[in-house]
Amino acid sequence: MIKVGLVSLGCAKNLIDSEVMAGHLQRVGMALTPDAADADALIINTCSFIDQAKKESIAAIHEAVEARGGARRQRIIVAGCLAQRFRLELPALMPEVDAFIGLDQIPQIAGIISGLFNPDADVRASARNLVTVSPRYIPDYDTPRFRLTPAHYAYVKIAEGCNHHCTFCVIPKIRGKHRSRAQDSVVREARDLISGGVRELNLISQDTTYFGMDRWTGARANRRSGVDSARGESLASLLRELDTISGDFWLRLLYTHPAHWSDELIQTIADSRHVARYIDIPLQHISDRMLARMKRETSGAHIRALVKKMRERIPNLAIRTTFIVGFPGETDADFDELMNFLDEAKFERAGIFEYSREEGTRAAGLDGRVHHATRRARWNKAMARLQELYADTNRRQVGKTLRVLVGEPGVARSEWDAPGVDGGVFVNRALPAGQFADVTISGWRGYDLEAAD
Repeated sequence: MIKVGLVSLGCAKNLIDSEVMAGHLQRVGMALTPDAADADALIINTCSFIDQAKKESIAAIHEAVEARGGARRQRIIVAGCLAQRFRLELPALMPEVDAFIGLDQIPQIAGIISGLFNPDADVRASARNLVTVSPRYIPDYDTPRFRLTPAHYAYVKIAEGCNHHCTFCVIPKIRGKHRSRAQDSVVREARDLISGGVRELNLISQDTTYFGMDRWTGARANRRSGVDSARGESLASLLRELDTISGDFWLRLLYTHPAHWSDELIQTIADSRHVARYIDIPLQHISDRMLARMKRETSGAHIRALVKKMRERIPNLAIRTTFIVGFPGETDADFDELMNFLDEAKFERAGIFEYSREEGTRAAGLDGRVHHATRRARWNKAMARLQELYADTNRRQVGKTLRVLVGEPGVARSEWDAPGVDGGVFVNRALPAGQFADVTISGWRGYDLEAAD
C-alpha cells in the first residue's frame, strides 16, 4: 500500500483541492499519513498569490527535498497555484521534484502517484510536468473528498476561476475563467454535510457573487437592474434553496465582489434564517483613482452606497473587508481618503495589505511606484486605526448575549467570526464542541471576546 503525505498551503479554496485529492487517494486504497517522513509520496499543494506565499511554498518544497535525502525513495509532487502559475519554469528550476500537477490533474492524483512508482523510468519522466495551460476542473457534489477541517464546519466551493482582470492579481491566469457549479450540485453537497453534523457551511470561490452569472446572457444589463432571478441561477437563488434545508446551521459568504451585489441578494440575506450576518467583501480602496488603476469595476460612490444599503437592510450585520495601501500611483490624498473612509464605514472586521508587486500582473508595469518606506508607513498607520476601531467594536459587545459555535472546550466563534480569519470568543465554562450556545460577553482582549458564562 502506498502511503501519501499532504502539505496544504494557502487559502480555503486550496484546502478544498487538498481534500479532494485526499478523497481520491482514499477511494483507491492509498493510505494518508500525517508524518511526511513516513510517506512514500508527498504532495505539496502550494500557493502563489503574493510574494510571501511564493516564498513559503518554495521553502516547503526545498525542505521536503532536503528531508528526503539522496536516496530519493520518496516521490515529491508539487501541486496547486505555484505549479499552475510557473508551469514552464519550475521543472528546470526544481529537477528534484518528481511531478508537477495543476488544477486539472486533481482528480487524476491517484493514477499519477501510481505512475511515479512504475519501474519504467521513461514513464516517470514523461509524467513529470502535467500542468495544463487553462484549467477547467471544478468539483461536483459526488466528488470524493476527505475533509481536513473540524467536524462542525466545512467549506463548499460553489465556483472556480475569475473573470475579473484586477491589475494587481494573477488569479485568473492561475485558476482560469469563472465557472459555476450547478445550483443543484451545491445544494446536494450542502444537504449531505449538514446531515453529517456540519453546523457551518462557508461558501467560497474567487468571486462568490458571480455564481451562476457566467451562464446568463446580458448579465451586465441585468446586474444594473438589481434583480438576479430573472436570468436564472444566482447566489440569491442558491441561498434561498440552501435556506430550505432543515437543521440548525450557519451559511457564511466569503469572497464576494462589490460589483455584483444586487438588491435581490441583499434582501435574500435579510430574509434568510441561516445566512450569517457577516459579509466578506474585499474593497481594496475607496479612491476613484486607485479603483480605476486597479480595474475594480466600481467607484467610491458605488462602494459607499452599497455599504449604506447593506447596513440599512440587514440588521446586526458585520462587514469584513480588505484594502491595499501603497499601490502604484497612490498619493497622500488617496491614502487620506482611505483613512477617512475607515472612520466613516467603521467595518467590524478589516485588514490592510501592503502592495506586493507580482510578476505577470498589469500593475507590475505601472508607473508611480510608491517607495517601500512610504508603503510600510501607510500600512502601519492604517493598521493602527483599524485596531482602534476593532477595540470600539469589541467594547460595544460587552454585556450582550451572543450565539456562538463552540470549536473546542473554552473556545468558540460568533456569527461575526469566520474560521481561520477572525477572532474568537473565550468561554469560561464547559460547552460541547461542535454545538451552538448562548453566552454573555463580559470583556475583550485584542481581537477576541471573553464570556463569563
